[in-house]
Amino acid sequence: METRRDVFQAIADPTRRAIIMLLALGALTPNAIAQHFNSSRQAVSKHLRILTECEILRQEQQGREIHYQLNADKMKDIENWLEQFRQMLSKRFEQLDTVLEQLKSNKK
Repeated sequence: METRRDVFQAIADPTRRAIIMLLALGALTPNAIAQHFNSSRQAVSKHLRILTECEILRQEQQGREIHYQLNADKMKDIENWLEQFRQMLSKRFEQLDTVLEQLKSNKK
């Protein structure tokens, strides 16, 4: 299945981030997830569908119920992007430190 959305679109919504945090503790059914939110079961189902399309969540059929669980490997896409950004910022701060040290030396 080709995903229409990427992981960053999925985590852009606060409700979806809350669902991810909830499922980080363990697999739950849609009804169990919906009980944690002040929104309709239909709205929660839409969030679950988006998270599943982005492969952040996996569905597992257990008898007549579907359980959703976090696909932690997919979260590594976010971690990898953030690490690149962190490295870029770190270089900028190092450059700023160098400039500040030069300014301090020139003042003496």
